[in-house]
Amino acid sequence: MKHILFSIIALWLAASTGFSQSIDDNFFNEADQFLKTSVKDGRVNYAALQNSSDLASLIDQIVNADVSGLDNETLKAFYINAYNLHVINKVTDVYPIKSILKNPGFFKSDEVEVANTIMTLNSLEKDKLLSAYDDPRFHFVLVCGALGCPPITDFAYTPSKLEDQLDVQTRAALNDPNFIKVEDKNVGLSQIFKWYMAEFGKSQPAVITYINQYRETPIDTGSKVDYYNYDWSLNDTSQTSANTLSPNKSQSSNAFRYVVSSTIAKGSAELKLFNNLYSQQTGQPELTDRSSFYTATFTGLYGLTDRINVGVHGRYRKVRNNPLPSSPFSAFGSGGEGSARSGLTGLGPMVRIAPVKQWSNFSIQSSFIFAIGDDLQGSSGTQPFIEWDGHIWWTQIFNDFSIGDKFSLFTELDLFIEDIGNEDDGRTNRVSTPVTLIFSYIPTPKITLYTLASYSPLWRPTISTPTQETEIDYFRQYGLGGKYQFTPKFEIELLYTDFSNKFLNGIDGQAETINLGLRVNI
Repeated sequence: MKHILFSIIALWLAASTGFSQSIDDNFFNEADQFLKTSVKDGRVNYAALQNSSDLASLIDQIVNADVSGLDNETLKAFYINAYNLHVINKVTDVYPIKSILKNPGFFKSDEVEVANTIMTLNSLEKDKLLSAYDDPRFHFVLVCGALGCPPITDFAYTPSKLEDQLDVQTRAALNDPNFIKVEDKNVGLSQIFKWYMAEFGKSQPAVITYINQYRETPIDTGSKVDYYNYDWSLNDTSQTSANTLSPNKSQSSNAFRYVVSSTIAKGSAELKLFNNLYSQQTGQPELTDRSSFYTATFTGLYGLTDRINVGVHGRYRKVRNNPLPSSPFSAFGSGGEGSARSGLTGLGPMVRIAPVKQWSNFSIQSSFIFAIGDDLQGSSGTQPFIEWDGHIWWTQIFNDFSIGDKFSLFTELDLFIEDIGNEDDGRTNRVSTPVTLIFSYIPTPKITLYTLASYSPLWRPTISTPTQETEIDYFRQYGLGGKYQFTPKFEIELLYTDFSNKFLNGIDGQAETINLGLRVNI
């Protein structure tokens, strides 16, 4: 009876502690062997780990670990390996996926078990390591399953070697040209240094000072600092990325590129001025006029949050109609033959949102531009047309795709509604839906060369006059352009396009646009 009673007590104790297992060299040796066979060049072979008994055994040891009495070095090494192995296990459970962000709760709400305690990956990282030991080097060994992280090692972290391992991995990351991107006096940093700035010194200069402790070539403290987009692509052996960390890989020009389709960061501001000179001339002998329109579109955005930007959109225009021969730049002249007009024609609010958190290069921008001025259409005959009398609602959908290190594809789909509220001529609003494709080549981090193609149908139905036909038109344009990025915060752009529409084709006319853009980030 006594033996039975002891057996019952032993079983109860084992059950109540989850069959706790001590953490010793066996765990670290198994983890080391697993990583050696499953990791190559900083990536994980997830496809080969489906139903892996080795991974299951390690996760079981992590779940049931008895960490009481462990010294600090053993405890830190255990938690680092526990984090990295739990990430691998969670990815393997849902593989194939392209990014861990396909599961929004991956870090903050999905639960894992460590040493018989339920927690999230975030709490494992922050409570068990970052807060407990106040060592920023953990950021260079905890791997979140994304290519934007420092690469996962093909060895386990062990108590006896931990201090050296932390130091070596930190130095490797902070000297990697694809993690710390230095171009002259411009420095691109991982978002890690922005998200966890308090742990690296609480200010941008302090972050640079921390980084320089480990760099072979220190960063100039007068450098301009920016944060490049985090690459959340899965660190799978089958994936490729321009931002993958590798000491032997040349720096990616694409990674320095300013991405037009992204929202700006919380608390930052962006000012843009885009100057467009449109000029058309007729080809028929009896029609020998040139019309030139200069439009200065100015926008200002403020980062209300990282995914919601608000701002203002305005339009200033100049127009000149004069006989040929004349130059497109006659729009800027005064006097002479023909008619001319200029003025602020519109101003209104603008908002840009990134609706899908995981798609950092996808955004929607919408502006409502209130018409300013009297008789903008020149209906009275005393002044030329400069703008439609009604208001403008302009919605743009942006997306951008990086293609390797030096190419990208930008797409834009617009809904452009003009002349809102003006029904004096018996027609409704002018509606067009432009589609634009821009293919870019980035030969250096500062230079972008691109080709542009755009097409748009346009229509304007009648309101109450059945005998009047609906206005149907289109335009298309093709162009070549280039950008030069003086710093990550200041850029200049030049673009030339050949333009045509239904009206011009009907009269053997021709048109072109010459464009100059300026961008400043604050």
